[in-house]
Amino acid sequence: MSGEKWVERLRGAVQGQLLLPEDQGYDTARQVWNAMIDRRPAAILHCVCADDVVVAVKTAVAYGLAVSVRGGGHNVAGTAVSDGGLMIDLSSLRSVQVDAKRQRAWVEGGATLRDLDAATQAQGLATPGGVVSSTGVAGLTLGGGFGWLSRLHGLTSDNLLSVELVLADGSQVRASAEDHSDLFWGLRGGSGNFGIATKFEFALHPIGPEILFGPTVYPLEDAPAVLRHYEAFALEAPRSCCVWANLMTAPPLPFLPEEFHGSKVLTLMQCCAGDPEEGRRLLAPLRKFSTPLGDAVMPRPYTEAQSILDAAYDKGARNYWRSHNFLRLEDPLPDTLCELAADLPTPESDILISQLGGAIADRAPGDSAYPHRQTNFAITPGVRWRDPAEDEARIAWLRTASDALAAQAEAGSYVNFISEREGRAQEAYGANYGRLTALKAEYDPENLFRCNQNVVPA
Repeated sequence: MSGEKWVERLRGAVQGQLLLPEDQGYDTARQVWNAMIDRRPAAILHCVCADDVVVAVKTAVAYGLAVSVRGGGHNVAGTAVSDGGLMIDLSSLRSVQVDAKRQRAWVEGGATLRDLDAATQAQGLATPGGVVSSTGVAGLTLGGGFGWLSRLHGLTSDNLLSVELVLADGSQVRASAEDHSDLFWGLRGGSGNFGIATKFEFALHPIGPEILFGPTVYPLEDAPAVLRHYEAFALEAPRSCCVWANLMTAPPLPFLPEEFHGSKVLTLMQCCAGDPEEGRRLLAPLRKFSTPLGDAVMPRPYTEAQSILDAAYDKGARNYWRSHNFLRLEDPLPDTLCELAADLPTPESDILISQLGGAIADRAPGDSAYPHRQTNFAITPGVRWRDPAEDEARIAWLRTASDALAAQAEAGSYVNFISEREGRAQEAYGANYGRLTALKAEYDPENLFRCNQNVVPA
């Protein structure tokens, strides 16, 4: 393969390293967060500047190569890697520049949330991100992005001010509300369908340095009642409060009595973004209900809150997820959830309930490509396991659980939480799909960027 003309063209024109299947480091470079992904690109280019990305795109077009793009490599569908194509790896592009006075950050396309939060919190600022610090900023943002601050300040993409992008013809553009505004609309939720984002500009907000944050854990037998109380609190909660619920197997947490380690539990992960003492007052109506097994809600640095779930979602497990939208957690849903939780197939599997609403719902579904503005709860059953021999059984369990939830759910699914790489785009984008297909036809008519939840050009 080293004699291929496109290989020589790339090697002679880029500053970054080009890895071929026979090269040392290739197998490590093709591994991503989800260990189910075992694809073999024809080559992997570690870009060190935007010009490398331009050369890569132009070479791929000239030689008919499929393209995949790696930012953080955290996508559950493994869209960063494709068989036989050119993998454009941005993981070396991780700089974050902060202007504290203007409350702005400029973030390169390979940065993770850990990179972003460390730089912004040094100035007492933050922008809404996800909840696992190894998540890539690019993929999160382009899919919409929600986390602990989203009820207060909106989606990650709602805080996006501009994107520097390499298009399918190799040209570089800046998309914002003023420049290429149609493209900017699509980039805020439309995933990687329109180009390769090399730099993002975000609005920042004063946060921390400490917030009230942590888990309260209840036994599974109490979970249906706790979930009903949780829903009542969540629907009326102030925007500074965000509470996610997780039906899971209890790990050996130090604040849990040892006899409950390994038992099925409901965890309420609570966050209040303002003054911690005010947070205690605001969370009191939720916390006074029922008797928990253990509690570790306390003032913590914001960066600790952003990384507290890292161990639960670490790299190296095999993952399969589905996501469903709900306006309410109405009966019989709490019982359905707890019945499924009692049958979780592995200790690492869970059923995650993300509280949305608040500032997310301030915008109309058509204001950006992300359409699920009225969703109050996103429920994501996820299976995690280690042995490839268990793939078929684990995926079958997840699909059965997903079908049980889908029967009670609203239409739609969060694009970043879909394990299948193909065929789910209309479900992810809803009524915005038609506008996205027209946008795709304008900016990527040959569908070069198709290793994603693909929007087909109109």
